[in-house]
Amino acid sequence: MIFGYLTLFVALAISAVAAWYSIIGLMAIFSASAVAIAIMGGVLEVGKVLTASWLYQNWSRTPFLLKSYLTTAVFVLMFITSMGIFGFLSKAHIEQTGDLNVVDNQIELIDIQIERQQKDIARNQGALDMLDNALARYTELGAVTKGLQAREDQKEERDSLNLAISTSGEEVARLQEERAKLQLEVKAFEVEVGPIRYVADLLFTDADLERAVRWVIIIIIFVFDPLAILLVIAANMTLRDEFAKRKIEEPIPQPITPKPKPNPNYDVEAEEWFSATNAEDDFESDVQIKRPTKWTVQTYKDANGNTGSVKIKNT
Repeated sequence: MIFGYLTLFVALAISAVAAWYSIIGLMAIFSASAVAIAIMGGVLEVGKVLTASWLYQNWSRTPFLLKSYLTTAVFVLMFITSMGIFGFLSKAHIEQTGDLNVVDNQIELIDIQIERQQKDIARNQGALDMLDNALARYTELGAVTKGLQAREDQKEERDSLNLAISTSGEEVARLQEERAKLQLEVKAFEVEVGPIRYVADLLFTDADLERAVRWVIIIIIFVFDPLAILLVIAANMTLRDEFAKRKIEEPIPQPITPKPKPNPNYDVEAEEWFSATNAEDDFESDVQIKRPTKWTVQTYKDANGNTGSVKIKNT
């Protein structure tokens, strides 16, 4: 009996959780009428569980059309519940991956900015190299004085190029630091979705995370609400068998007949005669039989003229 009630409790708990997920998922799908969807989902979930239980209890004596409609209704409601659960779990996954997509976009923009700064650094460094090459040419030709004069003329340009290179380098360092922080967030998310990624690697050669998540959700919904309904039916079976077993085992109480009080007018010999006479009738009488007169007094007179009286037993 305890196992039957435990099965019923677990079935109702799973059904309640499935209904909760389904209602939230349906509210996300039909967000314009969230309250109405919540009321509808709750009532339909209760009706589904009750219908499944009623069908099991009355399957043999239910008309075919009614049985067919109620069975179809239960399966359709199971599909609606599963669809709501799919919406709820998909919404949760999208909310989780949505932040990751934002972070990925930020990292991509930072990479573009770093690449641009690095190109500026390379371009300015190339200009400095050209100036150095010009001075080196003067040195090779032996015109050292002209070379020094040219270096003096290049001072302003060199300072501008060095400042640009330094500024770009500082910007690259800042961007790389920001990128490192974002990479930490990505690593934290990868730790959360690590099991799903392993599932994706197991199921698909291309390790498609989104497809793996969809398949996991589909597996969940196929065992969530159907398990609740089947456990409701199993609980009905267990409790019915337990109640039937108890009904057989319980002894039928026998009525207690009070012992009759002694009656002074009760005649044992008359009762024995009455019982013997009606033995084949299987008849028990509660009638009290009064004592009959057993002796008759008669007077007599003998040949000598003497008189007297005798008691004669009645026959």
